[in-house]
Amino acid sequence: MFLGVFYFHPHWRRRQVILKTKRYRVNRAIRVPRLRVISETGEALGIVPLAEALKLADERGLDIVEVSPDADPPVARLMDYGKFKYSQEKKNREARKRQKNVTLKEVKLRVKIGRHDFDFKRDHGIEFLKAGHKLKVTVTFSGREMTHQELGHDLINRMLEELGIAGKVEAPPKMEGRNLSAIVSPK
Repeated sequence: MFLGVFYFHPHWRRRQVILKTKRYRVNRAIRVPRLRVISETGEALGIVPLAEALKLADERGLDIVEVSPDADPPVARLMDYGKFKYSQEKKNREARKRQKNVTLKEVKLRVKIGRHDFDFKRDHGIEFLKAGHKLKVTVTFSGREMTHQELGHDLINRMLEELGIAGKVEAPPKMEGRNLSAIVSPK
């Protein structure tokens, strides 16, 4: 079971991720005198001593696994622990496959951009959106261009309008220092 703990060691050159999984106490690792036992079919067998639970599991050719150690008394289940671990790993692999990583790509524009450069950047933006990435459109002002911010607003609005075929505006244009930026997400 994935708990989402990441550990980055300072001496590693690349970030290596260690995934911690939930540990279950099995068979002789269980150290409580009495357990609430559940059969492999889900039927409650009652509160029994640990020795009797181990004997019961051994007779059925199964393992006794402590599933809820915090309960009073702890709850243990009769199951094939190897199959259980395998099914948990399979579920974790499937969950990682379904997980979608969305990255933020950026297209930078200047107020004095040419028509061909604008079209080129628009086409790249459409490609990013079709690939499933979010897109940040940024217009950078330099020097005296700050006095004519309306030109930047016109430019970014034109870009957002043309990107409308592949995405929708998530964050409208806003000034951040000398930059005017907006975020577009894929449809």
